[in-house]
Amino acid sequence: MNLIGNIIWLIFGGLLGFILWSIAGLILCVTIIGIPFGMQCFKIAILVLWPFGKEVELGNFGAGGLLLNILWLILLGWELAITHLIIGAFLCVTIIGIPFGIQHFKFAQLSLLPFGARIR
Repeated sequence: MNLIGNIIWLIFGGLLGFILWSIAGLILCVTIIGIPFGMQCFKIAILVLWPFGKEVELGNFGAGGLLLNILWLILLGWELAITHLIIGAFLCVTIIGIPFGIQHFKFAQLSLLPFGARIR
């Protein structure tokens, strides 16, 4: 089931999302200050490409990760989380969209605290 979900996801927006997150990561990596944020964009891009069958574990960040998570949350994270929550809620209205809505809830969780998160 994960393979079929990932293929459908890839065709209907996963590849585009991967490309957009990767471009955002490349733009952020141009500056030295933006490299940690760009690396988190690459982490999210990989999850956006093939999300079914993967889990997100939050935590395990030190003092530096906490500071970077706070900056991420203030500058970008809350907007991304709200966007993914709204898209996920709309997708969960139909039975067919529920698995895709759940994936957007996973992205919302990761977009709040990406530093120290693990994708399994």
